[in-house]
Amino acid sequence: MQDRVNKLFKEQLSEWELAKNNYKALEQVKTKILIVDDREYKVQFNPARIISTSAKVDTKSIKERKCFLCAENRPHEQNGISFKERYTILVNPYPIFPRHLTIPLIEHTPQLIESRFEDMLDLAWNLNEFIIFYNGPKCGASAPDHFHFQAGNKGFLPIEKNSKMYNSIIIESNNKEEILNRFKQIYSSLPLTSEDEEPKMNILAWFENPNWIVCIFPRKKHHPSCYGAESEANMLINPASVELGGVFITPLEKDFKRISSEKISEILHEVC
Repeated sequence: MQDRVNKLFKEQLSEWELAKNNYKALEQVKTKILIVDDREYKVQFNPARIISTSAKVDTKSIKERKCFLCAENRPHEQNGISFKERYTILVNPYPIFPRHLTIPLIEHTPQLIESRFEDMLDLAWNLNEFIIFYNGPKCGASAPDHFHFQAGNKGFLPIEKNSKMYNSIIIESNNKEEILNRFKQIYSSLPLTSEDEEPKMNILAWFENPNWIVCIFPRKKHHPSCYGAESEANMLINPASVELGGVFITPLEKDFKRISSEKISEILHEVC
């Protein structure tokens, strides 16, 4: 599977102009490193990500737009690989990582993880050069109406160096059944509001032979207050799995210049 994905990247970046240009543009993105509460965070100025960061995910907006993860609405240049006959592995044309995948379920069904967490572990095992991530429907997912994972190449997120430093619940084991049971316990213990179909959370998972490592980030808010603030207080930052794993994405240069260690700490304490 890993070889097939590598071949897919090579083909897509040679044949699909949009993806080719956006991956080339990654070489020019500005990056800085900040230390936040003794943890390393990268900040990336990536203008192409404004489509995802500013995506309208309210019920009305979702109903009025075509789902961009359904096969019939995807660009004709975008090809994929079948996984477990339920998912399609796609090259993400608006990347954060040097190799960035989107992995939607074939069926158009809501973004809910409980019955699909095992698939996340299987993806991590099959794509062992990648970190798999899940953004809850109110935790950064830009398509909360269509279930999907994403994946990014290893060696990019600071959390890989020391997962215990990044304020998450960690499950680490070489026994898949043990991880599944632990996840069920954690999932059922997290608070659930009347407005939500599942507890708010982001998840990162990867396979480091012989163990799976799973980092669960419980959430209390979708957006930080700066996301919808007026005037100077506004910052278009919508933290999801990548940010919680140590890389903050700023699609606007003004936010890249202004963001500080103190602001990142404030955002993390507010949403997590």
